[in-house]
Amino acid sequence: MKKYLSRRSLLKNSLAIGAGLTILPNGLAGLRASGNKLSIALIGAYGRGKAHWRSIKSENVAAICDVNEKNLGIAAKEFPNAKKYIDWRKCLEQKDIDSVFICTPDFSHAHIANWSLNRGFHVYCEKPLGITVEESRILRANYLKNRKKVATQVGTQRHAAPNFARVRELVKDGVIGDISDVYVWGNRKLHKKGYPPAKGSPPKYLHWDLWIGPTSFHPYSPEYFQGTPGRGNNCLSWNMYWDFGTGQIGDMGSHTMDLAWNALDANLPLSAEAEGDKFNPEVTPVELKAKFDIPANDWRKAVKVTWYQGGAMPKSPSKWLDLDKIGHGVIFKGSRGYIVSDFKKRIIIPYGKKRKEADMTYYKPRSKKDLIPVVGKDRFQKEWINACKGNLKTSCNFDYSGKMTEMMNLSLVAYRAGEKIKYNGKTGRTDNPRANEFISRKYRKGWPING
Repeated sequence: MKKYLSRRSLLKNSLAIGAGLTILPNGLAGLRASGNKLSIALIGAYGRGKAHWRSIKSENVAAICDVNEKNLGIAAKEFPNAKKYIDWRKCLEQKDIDSVFICTPDFSHAHIANWSLNRGFHVYCEKPLGITVEESRILRANYLKNRKKVATQVGTQRHAAPNFARVRELVKDGVIGDISDVYVWGNRKLHKKGYPPAKGSPPKYLHWDLWIGPTSFHPYSPEYFQGTPGRGNNCLSWNMYWDFGTGQIGDMGSHTMDLAWNALDANLPLSAEAEGDKFNPEVTPVELKAKFDIPANDWRKAVKVTWYQGGAMPKSPSKWLDLDKIGHGVIFKGSRGYIVSDFKKRIIIPYGKKRKEADMTYYKPRSKKDLIPVVGKDRFQKEWINACKGNLKTSCNFDYSGKMTEMMNLSLVAYRAGEKIKYNGKTGRTDNPRANEFISRKYRKGWPING
């Protein structure tokens, strides 16, 4: 019987391949993999979604979704064969999709991604993965449960830059000795007093209730849509509000911390503390300094990671190095010196108690054949596409990026608690009952995260 079934399965697969179909790792074939192309649902079809049109056009974009019917119409000209939706929940019901590309506002990322994983879809989700600690954990846990079936990628496209690989090599190969501290910063300052007051009515082409989605309801205001002409909605019009995002932590912080996270092979922090602007119940802090204790792993000791934003800055390791000219950067401090880096460039500042200890004769650069492969410009999305069709491996899957997002969101928990907190990465809880209240958020009725 086993031989019969095996032969029958082999014959079935052979016929499928002969018909131009490919069996994907998650077992989906036929309509979902015709011509060895993904069948993608692009949710958030314009605005940020437009940045990915070229990357996914080689595949079968079977569905597009946008709460703005004008934007949906523009995207439909690019993908004329795609079915159109204004509600992503209905979009996910389309039978012939096998993958989802999420480019919606931050506060709906976790919901769409989790619903997609529940349906066995491959998922590409723009950063951040979630806007609370709990959302990050839910997505990571669901991915880990399904990691042998689906490919995931968080949209931190800067990760593809060669400098990410080169910095990781320098840190791991000991160019500055044993790492003890890492300082990461972003200089954006965008002050807001509070949620925009209600003003006018939503235009007929904008489905306001669907744009609000799972978050607490707020009345319409055009201030939420002060986007750049031709590029759609601008996240800097809404992501600094507590109900809509995490401010700089979820925006450029997702990119800059990634530079450090990638080099450290970091895991969830054991503690977090943060201080900054006076607490505003409606707006996330502009200026913030957050500290994390990151546990040791098999190649380095425990390290302290500090995040700075909105004017808070680390001290420069040299009087001739002006950190204010580096908008978003990282400093690695080791026993033999410093590495200072932004997304594209890095410098090494060696030091020692004696001059001869700074001669770097101890450091042996790795050979060219041993260099870490670079994803490459315009290849980050393609890496995910190839992973969906092959080994399911990506650079920024929901495990790697999920833990980083969880740590960044934990800084806001510590900030709101107003004191240092100890964190249990297994349970997702702190030692502070008040801090635990900020681990998650409430959703509107009819918008469960586990749909």
